[in-house]
Amino acid sequence: MKPLFITFEGPDRAGKTTQIRLFCEALKEKGVEFITTREPGGCPVSEKIRTIILDKDNAMSPLCEAYLYAASRAEHVAAVIRPALNAGKWVVCDRFIDSSIAYQGFGREMGYETVMEINRLALQDTLPDVTIYLNIDPRDSMARQREEEKDRLESEGNAFFMRTAKGYAEAMRLGGERMVVIDALGTIEEVHSRIMDAFFKKVAL
Repeated sequence: MKPLFITFEGPDRAGKTTQIRLFCEALKEKGVEFITTREPGGCPVSEKIRTIILDKDNAMSPLCEAYLYAASRAEHVAAVIRPALNAGKWVVCDRFIDSSIAYQGFGREMGYETVMEINRLALQDTLPDVTIYLNIDPRDSMARQREEEKDRLESEGNAFFMRTAKGYAEAMRLGGERMVVIDALGTIEEVHSRIMDAFFKKVAL
């Protein structure tokens, strides 16, 4: 079986961090060799770009923001994701191109085609094999967050996050068979069970 590139997507505070940890524990029990990573970030240069993107003091245009995400992604793919896959390791990533579609394409109202054109070279033909989307109403996810914890994007208003939800819906539609949509409401254990049941129906280990 070829190594898989698996991404987790969803609104902020949907529970991705916890569910990725539990998912990776399950992979480890199955004897899968894998790495975990994140976007923006995942390697030294991309982590520095992450700091610029998320800093509340850095006002920037939507186009600048989109290019910074793409630049971070280009280095991340070249330095981390492709080398790991080529070495036979699975890659589990917190966010990837679908986040750009949702946040820049729809949240910033740049459009799907514009975002994909900006990211065409950055992706290097590297797309996830499986994307696990934690589906939660953005109003519920925002209610989980304290104001002082918010970064630059998380500080946007309700209208922005309602647009990102529409963007994710479109990304899920366009992603086709690779998409696994999970109800993110419930206990941690309930959501984890849903993820694993859906994943193992798609991937036999």
